[in-house]
Amino acid sequence: MEELKLKENQIKSLQEEVENLQRELNLKVSELDKKFKDVDIKIKSKEELIQNLQHSMKLKDDQIQTLKDSLRLKGEQVETLDNSIKFKDEKIETLERTVKLKEEQLKTLKNTTVDINIITEKEKTIDDLREKLEILTGELAKADEDLEILEKENEKLRNQLAISESSKIIDWTDIEISKSDILKEMHKILMSALHNVTIAVPSIKDLQDLYLYEVRSSVNMKISCSIDPISGEDSNLLEEFESLDNISIRMYDAEDRYVLDKDGEELLLAVIGRNNNNHLVIHTKDPKHIKFYRSTIMESWLRSRKIE
Repeated sequence: MEELKLKENQIKSLQEEVENLQRELNLKVSELDKKFKDVDIKIKSKEELIQNLQHSMKLKDDQIQTLKDSLRLKGEQVETLDNSIKFKDEKIETLERTVKLKEEQLKTLKNTTVDINIITEKEKTIDDLREKLEILTGELAKADEDLEILEKENEKLRNQLAISESSKIIDWTDIEISKSDILKEMHKILMSALHNVTIAVPSIKDLQDLYLYEVRSSVNMKISCSIDPISGEDSNLLEEFESLDNISIRMYDAEDRYVLDKDGEELLLAVIGRNNNNHLVIHTKDPKHIKFYRSTIMESWLRSRKIE
């Protein structure tokens, strides 16, 4: 009996030891799971960082290519102007020689007993040539001014190109991105929308370039824009857009931005600069970027007024 009791105690002790080992094993497994999750998060963060860097590099490459194309175009314009100036110089020299020759002929004629009508005709010819000479001289001066302007623009482009190639940070101060480029990209993004979009444009007329009729009818669109109440064109456009069940339009007078938030997954934000074709443009699918600009996205809608 005592032996049986001893065996039972041994078994109980072994069970407790097994339970302790099981708890330690579970604890180790839990710690390993946590470490694996942490490593997985770090890998995903690195992948996102690599994608962002690749996107930034693509933007930089596009900027450099644009600057190179602009520089090449300006170079061609300079060459064309230079050829034009040379051609005008040659015409001016020819006219000067012709005027000199005509003056000598006139002087010779005056010293002879030639008919006065011939002298008058020669004087008229000389006056006409002088007028042409003045016109060409003016054109040459204008060409010189244009050439000087182009050379300054070339120098500016060279400086921008040098800065762009030496830095990964894009300086948007003088980057040329036109209104049509922005609206074209907004339309492209809109076509893939599935649920909700928030849009802001300076004028209701700009909505024509977004082709809102092509957007899926299931997509709810909240739009802020400036509307001229006394403009017949604006009134007609408002009536057309409000006829669509999935569009809500409000009046927003700031006229300072282009915004498109597609399903909270993709954002295009363009701020109008001091020049017509200078816009600071942000296009991203990064959730943290979109979250950061959420207040800016909603500002145009929340500050806009309902149209009565």
